[in-house]
Amino acid sequence: MCSHQPSCPSSDTAASHVVAAHPEQGWSLLCDGAIVFDDTGELRPDGSAVGPVERLAMAA
Repeated sequence: MCSHQPSCPSSDTAASHVVAAHPEQGWSLLCDGAIVFDDTGELRPDGSAVGPVERLAMAA
């Protein structure tokens, strides 16, 4: 699935790139097999989940 040489980075790094994007559904498939969601949540290839990162609202 991945064209990284020598091999694809592990799913806990930010070096993976998007191989399929579905912005209308709010998710993208990365080259390492992870699925990332627009809310910053993630499903990793091993089945583990990473919860979304809460963003703090800034006063104007």
